[in-house]
Amino acid sequence: MKTDWKPGTMIYPLPAVLVSCGQTPDEYNLITVAWTGILCTNPPMCYIAVRPERHSYDILKRNMEFVINLTTEEMARATDWCGVRSGRDYDKFQTTGLTPGKCSVVSAPLVEESPLSLECRIKEIVALGSHHLMIADIVNLRADTGLIDPATGKFDLEQAHLLTYVHGAYYGIGDKIGKFGWSVEKKANRN
Repeated sequence: MKTDWKPGTMIYPLPAVLVSCGQTPDEYNLITVAWTGILCTNPPMCYIAVRPERHSYDILKRNMEFVINLTTEEMARATDWCGVRSGRDYDKFQTTGLTPGKCSVVSAPLVEESPLSLECRIKEIVALGSHHLMIADIVNLRADTGLIDPATGKFDLEQAHLLTYVHGAYYGIGDKIGKFGWSVEKKANRN
């Protein structure tokens, strides 16, 4: 049995990412974002949704670039802290102990502790209401070399123990159930 429920933001789980922004160390900031995702494969595009009153909003709008840093279970405390404290009052890199790193394409810093950082340039900002949607091109990826299989060149994000966000709480990702397309794969002949 089902019941009607008021409309709301109930699509979960979501990635819990740290978005880094700023062009110079004195304006570097981190903002925790769960409302993010992929929009297009070719060209690679993504989005983040940010409230205009957030400290990072003006930095993002002025510089028109950011980095989406995937987070891990080990980064959970810093990820949460960056979501409840303002960069107006704290140097979030210094306070959390996270390390700002240099990107290859954009001026914004990446988070060295992140297993994968997506360098992004904002194409468009769409005012939606409480949040503004920042649509961006993904211009480069920076990957932790320890998660790249030297034999296959495949990036193994499963080993990163990524962090997710579900209705006000953080979780790790559970056991693997299958891979894309496994439900229709032909069974191998066992002769």
